[in-house]
Amino acid sequence: MHDAFQNALTQLARAHDLKEFPRDLIDRLSSPNREVRISIPVKMDSGVIKVFEGYRVQHNNARGPYKGGIRFHPDTDVQEVKALAFWMTLKCAVVNIPMGGGKGGISVEPKNLSKRELEELSRGFVRGMFDVLGPQKDVPAPDVNTTPEIMGWMVNEYALLSSDTSGASFTGKSLLLGGSEGRVTATSLGGLYVFDALSRWYGVPANASVAIQGMGNVGAHAAELFTAAGHKVIAVSDSKQGLFKEDGLDILEVERYKKEHGTLFGYPGAKSITNEELLKLSCDVLIPAALENQITEKNASNIQARFIVELANGPTTPEADEILFKKGITIVPDILANAGGVTVSSFEWEQNLSGEHWSKEIVEEKLKTIMEREALIVYEKSIALKTDLRRAAFVVALERLQSVMN
Repeated sequence: MHDAFQNALTQLARAHDLKEFPRDLIDRLSSPNREVRISIPVKMDSGVIKVFEGYRVQHNNARGPYKGGIRFHPDTDVQEVKALAFWMTLKCAVVNIPMGGGKGGISVEPKNLSKRELEELSRGFVRGMFDVLGPQKDVPAPDVNTTPEIMGWMVNEYALLSSDTSGASFTGKSLLLGGSEGRVTATSLGGLYVFDALSRWYGVPANASVAIQGMGNVGAHAAELFTAAGHKVIAVSDSKQGLFKEDGLDILEVERYKKEHGTLFGYPGAKSITNEELLKLSCDVLIPAALENQITEKNASNIQARFIVELANGPTTPEADEILFKKGITIVPDILANAGGVTVSSFEWEQNLSGEHWSKEIVEEKLKTIMEREALIVYEKSIALKTDLRRAAFVVALERLQSVMN
């Protein structure tokens, strides 16, 4: 079993091996500023009081307020949340936005809750964390199994407790509640912008074959966007199974089928495959868009993609990194590839604080400028240091953090 936080520290050490940074900087980044655990009592529909455990890890705020999602997942634990908070610190530094790294979670299977129970749990999280949240302290956002509706409940609870009317205490809200245009597709679109900026340097064809692991918000939108950009999505998967079609899937039809049937099983005209088989497919581009630790030392030697774009957080272990690097497979690391989400979240925060609302065109143009610019900076750093894009991205982030943490 891979410990996500230990993986993060290993990545940090590998970057430090490449370029020496002050020991105190590395030590400070190796531990979060604060870890908060709370108990959240919820009166269930049955009348029974059930207590859930919630987490918030505030990793580093040297560059601005803590920023990071809240995930509702049965396997969520504090080690995972610590790793995600750490990666968020690096991610915000890589794309040079004025925010720090945080992450939260509740150990729960939300599918087992009624809407009322889910709302009470969401509001309970805010009540328990109230002292450490706020527009200038810590600004959470959606993550796995959390939605704009859940963010709406949370921002409302925060307003009731604080009288804050800016809405800037949470991002990822609905447009009606002050959300940003373009937020829903931001992670996927940012990944496409980074891919477009980098792929020409690595000889990726203009009509690349693409396999995508994960059919949640990020994976589904990535499938649509890469298809619209002229690429051929040959495989997709959800948590249970995948589909493969060598001449390309009709993504809108696949999504329609899953919505109607609740599963990919039985989809006509495509071969049913496992998630593990999807990762090993021969393709130009592999996009992990699910959970951590999907590409490990056990399957890395079987990866046949030429280019990996990490839209998930922490999908590749450090051991797998070494194997893929030796195979000549390029990895666009998560702290760059999926930073479009937090970038547009920071736009939402800015809009809320200033009472503005930007058009989708303005949001996407600002996102494109940032993602392309920072992708090029990371690429140039990789050339200068003769290293892979992950270590280069870490070095860029560490240099920016060092400049404000001295």
